[in-house]
Amino acid sequence: MSDTSPTDPVATAFEAQRDRLRAVAYRMLGSHADAEDAVQEAWLRLSRQDTATIHNLAGWLTTVVGRISLDVLRSRQAHPEASYDDRLPEFVVTVDDGPAPEDDVALADSVGLALLVVLESLGPSERLAFVLHDLFAVPFDEIGQILGRSTDATKMLASRARRKVQATEQPTGTGREQRQVVHAFLSAARRGDFEGLLRVLDPQVKLTVESSDGVVVTLGATKVAAGAQLSAGAVARRRAVLVNGLPGVVSWREDGAPFSVVAFTVVDGRIAGIAIVTDPARLASMNLPDPG
Repeated sequence: MSDTSPTDPVATAFEAQRDRLRAVAYRMLGSHADAEDAVQEAWLRLSRQDTATIHNLAGWLTTVVGRISLDVLRSRQAHPEASYDDRLPEFVVTVDDGPAPEDDVALADSVGLALLVVLESLGPSERLAFVLHDLFAVPFDEIGQILGRSTDATKMLASRARRKVQATEQPTGTGREQRQVVHAFLSAARRGDFEGLLRVLDPQVKLTVESSDGVVVTLGATKVAAGAQLSAGAVARRRAVLVNGLPGVVSWREDGAPFSVVAFTVVDGRIAGIAIVTDPARLASMNLPDPG
């Protein structure tokens, strides 16, 4: 029984939970494909269950998705060659139509790039405790049952994860302000304006580039500015987008092939993080807009 039927009351109840379950699994796993697989597996388990024994369907399904996600995270940890650890989180690219009149809050939401990056650095148990409690308000005693730990031990895991998340620089400023900083950076890069680049880069800016050869991290405004000057000429066309809710840019080569997707994290009016994907295989897997 792999497909839900709209006339089946159990299927109808499951469908009402699907979006929330997908959100839980995505924040746990950092991959939309893996999240879909986890939700589908939860449905298969539900279809084999005597639903008369389930008193709280939403809670039961959340627990099942949590267990499935935990197994996936532990499997990744046990098989590092298949792990996502060295990769940037999954990029979700959407067209940026410019700031709406009500755009007076930061663009990034709870699936923003900065949070996904720090979640990837957490151990499986920490990640589960933080995601389920802090993002989805699941009680600690229920999370403890998934982890096989006491309520107090589960609280400690979530607290440790929370400190790591809070230590990560999250985007600040309105969407309009973030876009202005990114625009200033791109304009300075095109002009080869080294001083202009330094003005909009945080001194400790972190640049992460994922190419087909792997991931390279560059730290510091001077090195990042020098690299931005050198790479500006490789792009034929670019278009402003949102990447996981953050201001970003898609660039194309002269022949129309995607060149890169870039996401910027703006903190206190300066760019604190730049994440770039140039790997053709990853670019091909993204749902990119057409060149503007």
